[in-house]
Amino acid sequence: MTVTLSVPAAGPAPALLLRPWRAGDLPALVAAHRDPVLRRRVSVPLTGEAEARRWLDEQAAGWAAATRFSFAVVAEDGPPLGHVVVKTAPAEVGYWTAAHARGRGIAARALEAVSRWALDEAGLVRLELLHAVDNHPSCRVAEKCGYVLHGLLPAAPPEFPGEGHRHVRVRR
Repeated sequence: MTVTLSVPAAGPAPALLLRPWRAGDLPALVAAHRDPVLRRRVSVPLTGEAEARRWLDEQAAGWAAATRFSFAVVAEDGPPLGHVVVKTAPAEVGYWTAAHARGRGIAARALEAVSRWALDEAGLVRLELLHAVDNHPSCRVAEKCGYVLHGLLPAAPPEFPGEGHRHVRVRR
């Protein structure tokens, strides 16, 4: 099973296509993970092509098993600008935006589309979104997409060295 989602243009913001990651996305994936801000925020930073290939294989396996739906976020037919994922057990979403694409509303538009799909079509009833307390942009994206702050998470080193926020969105 694979799914492709479309997000219409909104004013100056381009239309987005959310589709499964492809082998041809490898250069953009590696480039995005060179960003120190992204590397600090993701749980598994990719340091080179071999890790990125394994990551792409894991995303394809998640689609095949229907346990992890990982979307590359692209504008028109360009390279990926970001990533949004829905994990099914536990039901959780995550996302990142490449450094050159930040501040343009891409994360919020992509997260909203994937959240609607997960809750309305994929059969999930509750989604959690976790982020570091000091990740204020991620908190704004979560709130903009209807994820309500549901509590604080204690630090859990080494994967989560600082406290976090748990946001929740439920099917309406």
